[in-house]
Amino acid sequence: MSGEIKEYDLPGVRTYELRLIPDERGFFSEAIREDWKEFLEDDKLVQINLSYSYPGIIRAWHRHLRGQVDYFLVLQGAMKICAYDDRENSLTKSKLVEIIADSRKPQLVRIPGIYWHGTKTISNEPSLTIYFVTRLYDYQNPDDERRPWNDPKIIDLRTGESFDWNKPPHK
Repeated sequence: MSGEIKEYDLPGVRTYELRLIPDERGFFSEAIREDWKEFLEDDKLVQINLSYSYPGIIRAWHRHLRGQVDYFLVLQGAMKICAYDDRENSLTKSKLVEIIADSRKPQLVRIPGIYWHGTKTISNEPSLTIYFVTRLYDYQNPDDERRPWNDPKIIDLRTGESFDWNKPPHK
């Protein structure tokens, strides 16, 4: 690996800046490799999904309790990707992590499924995201627990108030 790995306050949440190799045609980049152990740990990716969202669309909140880890890569536009830890026995420094992912600076975003997580398209254009997961989706018994995007029980510890997906970043 030659890019930078950034760790966040929730254990296991991290980003990896992808290395772009430009030439006269555009650029090439490896999106993910199984030998990137310092980023992937022991995760094995088994399914790849695409998500296209219009500007301002919020897809939140959900989590996976059977060990799934999600890896997001924004290919078009920009997204806010958040993770929230509401486990009572958790010793995390911060309960909420916000990551801005932009196609103009590609990075992988790793979110362990134990955290509630979601996204919001923050660009003026739709976002196109590919995400890699470590568990196959089980149509008969989905590992997908959900709560509303505006759930007042998700608290932003910086303000002590309910997390607001639409709050401007400068306020």
